[in-house]
Amino acid sequence: MLSGEPAPSNGALPRQALREVGSEPFGIYVHVPFCARRCGYCDFNTYTAVELGQDSGASLDSYAAAVAIELDLAHRVLGETPPVSTIYFGGGTPTLLPPAGLVAVVEGIRERFGLSEDAEVTTEANPDSVDATDLTRLRDGGINRISFGMQSAVPHVLATLDRTHDPARLPELITAARAAGFDQVSLDLIYGTPGESKADWLASVQTALSLAPDHLSAYALIVEPGTALARQVARGELPEPDDDDLADKYTVSDELLEGAGLSWYEISSWARAPSSRCRHNQLYWSGGHWWGVGPGAHSHVGGVRWWNVKHPSVYAARLAAGRSPAQAREVLSEPTRQVERVMLAVRLRDGLPVDVLDVAVRPAVPDLVADGLIDADAMAGSRVVLTPRGRLLADTVTRALTPAP
Repeated sequence: MLSGEPAPSNGALPRQALREVGSEPFGIYVHVPFCARRCGYCDFNTYTAVELGQDSGASLDSYAAAVAIELDLAHRVLGETPPVSTIYFGGGTPTLLPPAGLVAVVEGIRERFGLSEDAEVTTEANPDSVDATDLTRLRDGGINRISFGMQSAVPHVLATLDRTHDPARLPELITAARAAGFDQVSLDLIYGTPGESKADWLASVQTALSLAPDHLSAYALIVEPGTALARQVARGELPEPDDDDLADKYTVSDELLEGAGLSWYEISSWARAPSSRCRHNQLYWSGGHWWGVGPGAHSHVGGVRWWNVKHPSVYAARLAAGRSPAQAREVLSEPTRQVERVMLAVRLRDGLPVDVLDVAVRPAVPDLVADGLIDADAMAGSRVVLTPRGRLLADTVTRALTPAP
């Protein structure tokens, strides 16, 4: 659990951090913490209507107004910023908010900060949380990229994950999204669910490819402490995901996706073209600046990282009282920022220049090449890029390339 140091009640940032505003692209993440039902594997900061009760202070109806107050705070704290280059609505299920609510947030960001001409504006969506009319309203309101939480095409796998959507509905939704004008459509998959066979996983990947997405993310299932899934595993009702099974499924999906014209650009992400890469996530991976709006949202500007209080009612109450919703923060030292640069960049297909590495760890590079973890051809250009095997052992590579504390 994060601890950090107390965050100022007015949200103020150190002068050094503010001096860096404008040196990197600037994005805004909007966390929408509402779900119709909590999935058994999920440990994100989400709440159902039953969990929130009647006096949450930040209901679906009032949420956009609460977000607007935090956007005002962000504008006061940051002052002049570059136009926002990316907006990302995550959750939770952002599309439980009516399209008008999401569009109002986009307009609020535009009014306060401006949007770059080519701004990427993404919303996640569960397949059972939108219809064709919603998609048209979202696209007309300036949201130009949509990421559907497909997770699997196999009903029994979805049932184990507590996902409620009908997988047969996804083709209809993607057709509707294209008709609404979405040029960028992404799908999320999860592999390694207990009871998922290799044939099940192949069926999911092949079904996803038949839908011709511009972008696909595939994540290994992690049994997070405190989740319903973790309790099922602890009781012996479901098995733990198997590392060898996860590696096999990653490898076969990478081969299928690459063969279908979707190239990896980050360990868990594939895109049909560079223009289809998720620019908001790239901002995270490149150490850019973003303000995270909403309960539990995380932010980073100029080497300062902070996170908001988690519960929607506490979040809304702080804003109503004129206080920052930030719970705590940490000011990153330069060595810590350097370690994080390496940790993030090593996950990317573009890799990182060898001269970015601390001199103390550069002797490890030839051994990693010899072990087949770093691409030898990329090293000829003095860049560290993971091989397919290296992607499976990325944590090992990262440890080798970061100085011991």
